[in-house]
Amino acid sequence: MLALRHARRTTSATLVLSILATAAAVGCKTIPASGARSATATLRDATGREVGTLQFEDHGAAGVLLTGSFQNLSVGLHGIHFHTVGSCEVAGGFSSAGAHFNPAERKHGLENAEGPHAGDLPNLEIGQFGTGAYRTTTSRVTLGNGGPTLLDADGSAVVIHAAADDQKTDPAGNSGARFACGVIRAS
Repeated sequence: MLALRHARRTTSATLVLSILATAAAVGCKTIPASGARSATATLRDATGREVGTLQFEDHGAAGVLLTGSFQNLSVGLHGIHFHTVGSCEVAGGFSSAGAHFNPAERKHGLENAEGPHAGDLPNLEIGQFGTGAYRTTTSRVTLGNGGPTLLDADGSAVVIHAAADDQKTDPAGNSGARFACGVIRAS
């Protein structure tokens, strides 16, 4: 009887391990503790032309991973930030997106001793053909219920600015006009 119980436990453990290995092999993702798994944003300029897409993956305590690709932008560095409202109306130069996402009321900039805003991100670099890729992780936001979430009642947006963010000057790093905007949507 004891040998039979041991065989059942071994078989059950083997089955669980086999299922987990299969899931890992086919690329299944676990749902992070924060609740929401992922989000996307399609960014458009003032003419409505798509200039990029960002994917967001919430990895709990490890932070939110952003990956994306961009096109039809001017060569060089551009400030890119999360903004407080999930709205990207062209009238008013995307001002409907509100201010930078800053629930802790810190100063702007990744290099500011009194910062950064939760919405501050490294600059986006666009190459000679007007294209670029973006990849960064931030632990200052979530996509779920814990901590400052980008998916709150009025949503959030991602804004690309015309110039580079100096990463220290309040309120927006001298990054210039809002050039493109995308609403962050749970996926």
